[in-house]
Amino acid sequence: MNIAIIPARGGSKRIPRKNIREFCGKPMIAWPIAAAAKSGLFDHIIVTTDDEEIAEVAREAGAQVPFTRPVELSDDHAGTTDVVVHALEWALGAGWPVDAACCIYATAAFIAPEDLQDAHAQLAAGCDFVFPALRYGHSPQRGFVRAEDGSPALLQPEHRSTRTQDLPAVFHDAGQFYWGTRDAWLERRPVFGESARFIELPASRAVDIDRPEDWDMAERLFAATRERQ
Repeated sequence: MNIAIIPARGGSKRIPRKNIREFCGKPMIAWPIAAAAKSGLFDHIIVTTDDEEIAEVAREAGAQVPFTRPVELSDDHAGTTDVVVHALEWALGAGWPVDAACCIYATAAFIAPEDLQDAHAQLAAGCDFVFPALRYGHSPQRGFVRAEDGSPALLQPEHRSTRTQDLPAVFHDAGQFYWGTRDAWLERRPVFGESARFIELPASRAVDIDRPEDWDMAERLFAATRERQ
């Protein structure tokens, strides 16, 4: 059995009520719920939240909200793994024979069912975790910081003269979802460890929405992406 676990606490500060704010005609959380359902991978899609309004919106979007997240897992310091493990332990306690769980962020509006499917196929091939990643647009090996005197101080001076095309591609976490086996989650194995794998996403399918000014740009890109499909 596979389950999706969507953390969605009510205390978003930078963008208040971000999880359920309308995004391209739907509450934000409705988009990842719909993608999870469309993937056909999950026996249960559950939302773990401390907020009754979020819970109601999630139910209307097709998810289950079978418990209220404890207060100690609902503040700014609660880690994703702790929240997922709590939900997974609840599911196992309810008698669900869970083999794998996918943590999906409530604000991952750009998530695509085929990406969930591709990542699950890698997980089934034998590893602890699989997640989506993006390639850096510029080689971070050639990055620099501002020195005390204002000059550019290279982070990796040994690559001062290395051609960009000769540097290896570098990736970063797309911040959308994390597939993991039941035991990997429960044993709190490292999500970015040696037994993890990743799929590469195009930049058009993953956008961070951390500040209010990111919102309009993300909606425009999302709408344009949907028009091309």
